[in-house]
Amino acid sequence: MHTLIEHDLVDQLRLMVYPVVLGAGERLFGETSDKKLIRLVDTRTVGDGLVFITYDVVREVQPRLGGSDKVL
Repeated sequence: MHTLIEHDLVDQLRLMVYPVVLGAGERLFGETSDKKLIRLVDTRTVGDGLVFITYDVVREVQPRLGGSDKVL
Protein backbone atom coordinates (compact mmCIF):
# COMPACT_ATOMS: atom_id res chain seq x y z
CA MET A 1 0.00 0.00 0.00
CA HIS A 2 2.79 2.42 0.90
CA THR A 3 4.38 2.04 -2.55
CA LEU A 4 1.06 2.68 -4.30
CA ILE A 5 0.48 5.87 -2.31
CA GLU A 6 4.07 6.99 -2.87
CA HIS A 7 3.58 6.73 -6.67
CA ASP A 8 0.18 8.54 -6.66
CA LEU A 9 -1.74 5.39 -7.60
CA VAL A 10 -4.31 5.66 -4.78
CA ASP A 11 -7.36 7.94 -5.04
CA GLN A 12 -9.19 6.89 -1.90
CA LEU A 13 -8.44 5.16 1.41
CA ARG A 14 -11.13 3.12 3.17
CA LEU A 15 -10.20 2.06 6.68
CA MET A 16 -11.94 -0.11 9.27
CA VAL A 17 -10.94 0.86 12.80
CA TYR A 18 -11.58 -1.44 15.76
CA PRO A 19 -11.54 0.23 19.21
CA VAL A 20 -8.67 -1.76 20.75
CA VAL A 21 -5.85 -0.30 22.83
CA LEU A 22 -2.49 -2.03 22.35
CA GLY A 23 0.40 -0.22 24.01
CA ALA A 24 1.80 2.78 22.12
CA GLY A 25 0.34 1.69 18.77
CA GLU A 26 1.94 1.24 15.41
CA ARG A 27 2.08 3.60 12.42
CA LEU A 28 -0.32 2.48 9.69
CA PHE A 29 2.00 3.40 6.80
CA GLY A 30 5.38 3.30 8.54
CA GLU A 31 7.99 6.03 8.39
CA THR A 32 8.01 8.17 5.25
CA SER A 33 9.35 11.56 4.25
CA ASP A 34 6.82 11.84 1.40
CA LYS A 35 3.68 13.37 2.93
CA LYS A 36 0.29 13.22 1.16
CA LEU A 37 -2.69 15.43 1.91
CA ILE A 38 -5.92 13.49 2.52
CA ARG A 39 -9.49 14.72 3.08
CA LEU A 40 -12.03 13.00 5.32
CA VAL A 41 -15.16 12.34 3.23
CA ASP A 42 -17.19 9.84 5.28
CA THR A 43 -17.38 8.07 8.64
CA ARG A 44 -19.79 5.38 9.82
CA THR A 45 -19.96 3.64 13.18
CA VAL A 46 -21.27 0.07 13.25
CA GLY A 47 -22.20 -1.94 16.33
CA ASP A 48 -20.12 -1.36 19.46
CA GLY A 49 -17.55 0.97 17.96
CA LEU A 50 -16.33 -0.42 14.64
CA VAL A 51 -15.69 2.64 12.48
CA PHE A 52 -15.51 2.82 8.68
CA ILE A 53 -13.50 5.88 7.61
CA THR A 54 -13.12 7.11 4.01
CA TYR A 55 -10.44 9.57 2.92
CA ASP A 56 -9.79 11.03 -0.55
CA VAL A 57 -6.19 11.73 -1.54
CA VAL A 58 -5.95 15.44 -2.45
CA ARG A 59 -4.04 16.09 -5.67
CA GLU A 60 -4.52 19.87 -5.87
CA VAL A 61 -4.58 21.90 -2.67
CA GLN A 62 -7.79 23.94 -2.44
CA PRO A 63 -8.84 25.95 0.62
CA ARG A 64 -11.76 24.36 2.49
CA LEU A 65 -13.87 25.36 5.42
CA GLY A 66 -14.13 22.92 8.29
CA GLY A 67 -10.52 21.75 8.58
CA SER A 68 -11.01 18.06 7.70
CA ASP A 69 -7.76 17.82 5.71
CA LYS A 70 -4.97 15.70 7.20
CA VAL A 71 -1.41 14.90 6.19
CA LEU A 72 -0.63 11.21 5.68
